Amino acid sequence: MDENAFRHAKGEINRLPCVFERALLCKSAVCEYAVRHQIAERETIACAQPPARVTCGELNGLLREKSAFALRLTNTARILPHAMVMKIQCGGLNGLRDVVDPDAVAPNVQHLVRQAQEQFGDLAELPFTEIVKGVAAWKGRRRRPPESES
Repeated sequence: MDENAFRHAKGEINRLPCVFERALLCKSAVCEYAVRHQIAERETIACAQPPARVTCGELNGLLREKSAFALRLTNTARILPHAMVMKIQCGGLNGLRDVVDPDAVAPNVQHLVRQAQEQFGDLAELPFTEIVKGVAAWKGRRRRPPESES
Protein backbone atom coordinates (compact mmCIF):
# COMPACT_ATOMS: atom_id res chain seq x y z
CA MET A 1 0.00 0.00 0.00
CA ASP A 2 1.49 3.33 -0.98
CA GLU A 3 1.69 6.16 1.55
CA ASN A 4 -1.07 8.29 0.00
CA ALA A 5 -3.49 5.36 -0.05
CA PHE A 6 -2.61 4.59 3.57
CA ARG A 7 -3.23 8.18 4.68
CA HIS A 8 -6.56 8.24 2.86
CA ALA A 9 -7.65 4.91 4.37
CA LYS A 10 -6.47 6.00 7.81
CA GLY A 11 -8.51 9.20 7.58
CA GLU A 12 -11.61 7.24 6.57
CA ILE A 13 -11.25 4.56 9.25
CA ASN A 14 -9.79 6.56 12.12
CA ARG A 15 -11.79 9.78 12.30
CA LEU A 16 -10.73 10.51 15.90
CA PRO A 17 -7.02 9.60 16.19
CA CYS A 18 -5.59 9.15 19.67
CA VAL A 19 -3.46 12.10 20.76
CA PHE A 20 -0.98 9.78 22.48
CA GLU A 21 -1.04 7.18 19.69
CA ARG A 22 2.74 6.90 19.48
CA ALA A 23 3.12 6.21 23.20
CA LEU A 24 0.38 3.57 23.03
CA LEU A 25 1.77 1.92 19.90
CA CYS A 26 5.20 1.48 21.50
CA LYS A 27 3.48 0.06 24.60
CA SER A 28 4.87 2.81 26.81
CA ALA A 29 1.34 3.63 28.00
CA VAL A 30 -2.22 2.31 27.93
CA CYS A 31 -5.63 3.95 27.72
CA GLU A 32 -9.10 2.67 28.44
CA TYR A 33 -10.55 4.65 25.52
CA ALA A 34 -8.08 3.36 22.92
CA VAL A 35 -9.62 1.53 19.95
CA ARG A 36 -7.13 -0.24 17.71
CA HIS A 37 -7.59 -0.52 13.93
CA GLN A 38 -5.56 -2.52 11.43
CA ILE A 39 -4.93 -0.93 8.05
CA ALA A 40 -3.00 -3.20 5.72
CA GLU A 41 0.06 -4.16 7.79
CA ARG A 42 -0.10 -1.11 10.05
CA GLU A 43 -1.92 -0.32 13.24
CA THR A 44 -3.62 2.92 14.21
CA ILE A 45 -5.40 3.94 17.41
CA ALA A 46 -8.60 5.94 17.73
CA CYS A 47 -10.17 7.55 20.79
CA ALA A 48 -13.62 6.31 21.77
CA GLN A 49 -14.48 9.45 23.78
CA PRO A 50 -14.33 12.86 22.02
CA PRO A 51 -14.33 14.86 25.31
CA ALA A 52 -11.42 12.78 26.63
CA ARG A 53 -9.52 13.42 23.38
CA VAL A 54 -9.91 17.18 23.89
CA THR A 55 -8.40 16.89 27.37
CA CYS A 56 -5.55 14.73 26.04
CA GLY A 57 -4.91 17.34 23.36
CA GLU A 58 -4.66 20.02 26.03
CA LEU A 59 -2.23 17.88 28.05
CA ASN A 60 -0.12 17.10 24.97
CA GLY A 61 0.07 20.80 24.07
CA LEU A 62 1.19 21.68 27.60
CA LEU A 63 3.79 18.89 27.56
CA ARG A 64 5.20 20.18 24.25
CA GLU A 65 5.31 23.76 25.50
CA LYS A 66 6.79 23.02 28.93
CA SER A 67 9.36 20.55 27.55
CA ALA A 68 10.84 23.06 25.10
CA PHE A 69 13.74 24.08 27.32
CA ALA A 70 14.66 20.49 28.24
CA LEU A 71 14.64 19.54 24.54
CA ARG A 72 16.49 22.71 23.48
CA LEU A 73 13.63 23.85 21.25
CA THR A 74 12.82 27.43 20.38
CA ASN A 75 9.57 26.69 18.54
CA THR A 76 7.32 23.83 19.66
CA ALA A 77 4.58 24.77 17.19
CA ARG A 78 6.55 23.33 14.27
CA ILE A 79 6.41 19.69 13.24
CA LEU A 80 8.83 17.83 15.49
CA PRO A 81 10.92 14.78 14.58
CA HIS A 82 9.49 11.41 15.59
CA ALA A 83 12.10 10.86 18.33
CA MET A 84 11.21 14.17 20.01
CA VAL A 85 7.49 13.46 19.87
CA MET A 86 8.18 10.06 21.45
CA LYS A 87 10.28 11.70 24.16
CA ILE A 88 7.53 14.24 24.91
CA GLN A 89 4.70 11.69 24.91
CA CYS A 90 6.38 8.74 26.66
CA GLY A 91 8.55 10.79 29.00
CA GLY A 92 5.74 13.23 29.72
CA LEU A 93 3.32 10.46 30.65
CA ASN A 94 6.01 8.82 32.82
CA GLY A 95 6.64 12.16 34.54
CA LEU A 96 2.91 12.71 35.07
CA ARG A 97 2.62 9.19 36.50
CA ASP A 98 5.48 9.92 38.92
CA VAL A 99 3.67 13.06 40.11
CA VAL A 100 0.05 11.89 40.42
CA ASP A 101 0.24 8.08 40.77
CA PRO A 102 3.78 6.91 41.61
CA ASP A 103 2.59 3.37 42.45
CA ALA A 104 1.26 2.72 38.92
CA VAL A 105 3.25 0.27 36.80
CA ALA A 106 2.51 1.73 33.36
CA PRO A 107 0.99 5.11 32.59
CA ASN A 108 -2.77 4.86 31.93
CA VAL A 109 -3.50 8.06 30.05
CA GLN A 110 -7.11 8.66 31.08
CA HIS A 111 -6.54 7.56 34.67
CA LEU A 112 -3.61 9.99 34.93
CA VAL A 113 -5.61 12.84 33.40
CA ARG A 114 -8.50 12.29 35.82
CA GLN A 115 -6.11 12.07 38.80
CA ALA A 116 -4.30 15.22 37.68
CA GLN A 117 -7.58 17.12 37.37
CA GLU A 118 -8.70 15.93 40.81
CA GLN A 119 -5.41 16.89 42.47
CA PHE A 120 -4.62 20.14 40.64
CA GLY A 121 -7.96 21.28 39.18
CA ASP A 122 -6.68 22.60 35.86
CA LEU A 123 -4.03 20.83 33.76
CA ALA A 124 -2.16 24.11 33.43
CA GLU A 125 -1.57 24.00 37.20
CA LEU A 126 0.42 20.74 37.06
CA PRO A 127 3.98 20.85 38.44
CA PHE A 128 5.67 20.76 35.05
CA THR A 129 9.15 21.18 36.53
CA GLU A 130 8.72 17.67 37.97
CA ILE A 131 6.94 16.25 34.92
CA VAL A 132 9.60 17.51 32.50
CA LYS A 133 12.18 15.49 34.43
CA GLY A 134 10.44 12.43 32.97
CA VAL A 135 10.77 13.89 29.47
CA ALA A 136 14.47 14.58 29.96
CA ALA A 137 15.09 11.10 31.40
CA TRP A 138 13.18 9.10 28.77
CA LYS A 139 15.36 7.15 26.36
CA GLY A 140 14.15 5.44 23.21
CA ARG A 141 15.36 2.11 21.98
CA ARG A 142 18.91 2.02 20.77
CA ARG A 143 19.59 0.90 17.25
CA ARG A 144 21.43 -2.36 16.89
CA PRO A 145 24.79 -2.15 15.21
CA PRO A 146 24.70 -3.58 11.68
CA GLU A 147 25.70 -7.21 11.49
CA SER A 148 28.96 -7.70 9.68
CA GLU A 149 29.08 -10.24 6.90
CA SER A 150 31.73 -12.92 7.21
